[in-house]
Order: sequence, then C-alpha cells, then structure tokens
Amino acid sequence: MSATTTRATSGAAGAPRSPRVTDASMQESAGNPLSPRILLERLESPVAPYYLLLGATSLLVAFGLVMVLSASSVTSYQASGSPYTVFNNQAIFAVLGVIVAACASRMPVRVWKVLALPAFIGAVLLEMLVFSPLGRTVQGNRNWIGFGSFTMQPSEAGKVALVLIGALILTRKRKLIGRSRHVIIPLIFPVAIVLLGLVLAGHDLGTTMVLAAILGAILFVAGVRMRVFAGFAALAAAGAAAFVATNSNRSGRLSSWLGTCSNAQSTGCWQKVHGLYAMADGGWWGVGLGASREKWSWLPEAHNDFIFAIIGEELGLPGTLTVVALYVALGYAGYRLIVTSKDFFVRIATAGIITWILAQAIINIGSVTGLLPIIGVPLPLVSSGGSALVTSLLGLGILISFARNEPACKEALAARPNAVKRTLAVLPVGRR
Repeated sequence: MSATTTRATSGAAGAPRSPRVTDASMQESAGNPLSPRILLERLESPVAPYYLLLGATSLLVAFGLVMVLSASSVTSYQASGSPYTVFNNQAIFAVLGVIVAACASRMPVRVWKVLALPAFIGAVLLEMLVFSPLGRTVQGNRNWIGFGSFTMQPSEAGKVALVLIGALILTRKRKLIGRSRHVIIPLIFPVAIVLLGLVLAGHDLGTTMVLAAILGAILFVAGVRMRVFAGFAALAAAGAAAFVATNSNRSGRLSSWLGTCSNAQSTGCWQKVHGLYAMADGGWWGVGLGASREKWSWLPEAHNDFIFAIIGEELGLPGTLTVVALYVALGYAGYRLIVTSKDFFVRIATAGIITWILAQAIINIGSVTGLLPIIGVPLPLVSSGGSALVTSLLGLGILISFARNEPACKEALAARPNAVKRTLAVLPVGRR
C-alpha cells in the first residue's frame, strides 16, 4: 500500500478529525460564560474580590429589607398600627449604611491606618457610656445607649475599632511577632482586654464571642506562634464557660440546646422549638413570601435574631441556601484579598472583618437550626437593627476600599470605559 493510500485511510478512520473536534469543543467552552474554566478564570481575576464584595453585599441588604418587611409586618402593626414601621426604620438605616459604605470604599488604605487609634478610643468611650445614665438594658443585656428616641449599640462600633487597631499594631510589630510579649502588649493587654471586658460587663456574651473571634483571626493571619494563639483560645473558652455557668438564663439556653426541650412550654425552649417549627413548615420550597405562620406572634424576634427561620419557612431550602451562598461569596472575596495583597495591614484587617461577618452569620444560623445554643446574635446585613446594619456596611465598605486599591484591580478598573462612554458607544456614528 502506498503512502498516499495510507494517509487517506487514516484520514477516513478519523485520526485527523479528533483535533478538529477538540478545537470545536474548546471554542464552544470558551464561548460559554458559564463553563467551569471561564468561571474559574473570573474568580481568580484581580477584580473578582471587588465585584464579589459589591454584589454579595448589595444582594444581602436588598434581601434583608424584603425579609424584614415580611417578618415584622404583624408585630409592627400590633405595636404601632402600621405594618411598615419596623421596615421604614430599617430602610432609613440601610440608606445611611450604603452612604457610609460608599464613602468608606473611596478611602485610601493610609486613611484607615490613621483612623485606627481614634476609632478605638471613640469605641471605648461609647462603650463606657453604657454604664452611665444614658445606658439602656434590653433583654437582660446592658449594651445600648439612648438619646430620646434614638438608640445605638456601641459594641458594634467596637468591632470596627478592634479590626483597625489590631491590624495597625500587628503591622508595626511585624518583625517582632515571634516574641510573645510583643503580641500580648499592647494588643491583648490592654487593648483587647479593655474592649472585651466592657462588653462582657454589660452581659453581652454574643458580641464578646464575635470580638474574640476577630482577635483570634487577626492573630492567626499575622503568624503569631501557636502557643500564644492556643493560650488565648483556652482563656476565651474558660471565660465563656464561667460566664454561662454563673448566669441562669444562659445556662438554661445551654441545657435546652443539649436536648432537654420536651415541648415548647419548657423553660428556655419556646423560641428554639418555634424556630424549628418555622423551618419544618417551610419544607423544600417554602410556604410563599409573606405567608409565614410563625411570625403571627409565635416566634419571638422573628425579624431580628430569628429571621433566618422565617426565610426557611417562606422561601424554603432555595432561600436559605441563597443566603448561605452570598456569605460564602463574601468569604471567598476576603480570602482572595488575604492571599493576594502585599500590604500586611490590608491582610490583617481583611481577616478581621471577614471573620466578624462570617462568625456572626455562623452563630446566628447555628442558633436558629439548633446546631448551637441560642446566643442572641443578629444575621449580618439581613436582621433588623440599625447599629448592626450600618457598622456591617462600614466594615464591608472598608474591604471594598482595600480591593479597589489593590494595584492590579486599580489598573483594571481604571481601564474600563465609564458609564457615559458605554452608553454613547451604542449610538450610531455618522460618516465623515
């Protein structure tokens, strides 16, 4: 058989066709924006953290407003005669928080370094006002201050302050982090001890746990020796256990979590049982937006700490998984910032803020689903609460400023055509 015949036969057998099929499939994959390869490339893009933070934050705030309106309509009408009272207050704080986040996102990193110490001093002074005549006690916790009809929770500002001052201290002591005493002084003592002590003195265990998680995260990412990290974790766990053991309300919540709830009428079981009722009633697809039964004065704090239960009841598994997915997106954006940024301050502060948001979300969702005892921590960006919403948006605004000031992201964003140019680009252009 000749060489020509051999080539023709091999061509008929299909050997040369496989590259053409492969090329076509690759071109099809490249043209599909939802292909795994394209998605992976976009997630690894230098602008991915910026857009993920911006998108996930916006969606959580918008989703939270819808669910606050749904969850609070009944109790709001009972209290004020209008189903929109709680929603209106939340919407006002959402607008204020968006303005704060927008301003924060435009700040350069050096501004946050300068503001770290004043922010910490201000947070401590505000927290001290809790024990003045301005302080107010809510559900056994003295963690609010009020001026007439206006109230705020100073410990929320303390979260931002601890992130910034911790990142600043660890950045300045970066070359000395291997020495334990340079970590303990002044970050753990007096900075963290003073702030956590003031919050704990107001009996707010949930916020204290979030602050402790922030401190642990920034120490871990900074590269502190494990013995210091482990010692801090053991001390925090011992303090939390002692605080629970000396408080009958919290020990009752722990007992109910361990399985002593035989029915909703048992001590400390009403909220837990009705939260699970709401999740069970929702089933796979939910009973429909606005159709919750538990919000009719059965489930306490339906629009606040237990709003996740109402989401599960009304929107079912798709609704709850959407919320979880948005928090995962925030976590991934923070992770990308930590591993790609060359600024040590940015890495530490990012770890603190992301841990704050995710730890609070995990505690809240764990409490609602029964995986954790009920601690009384709101769901970030979703639950009703002005102080928590504004400070959470401030923290995420800081992250957006970090993301947009990364050199590669900054260059990519600067290369984009602005909105006016994109609009004019679709208009017909006359010939010369």
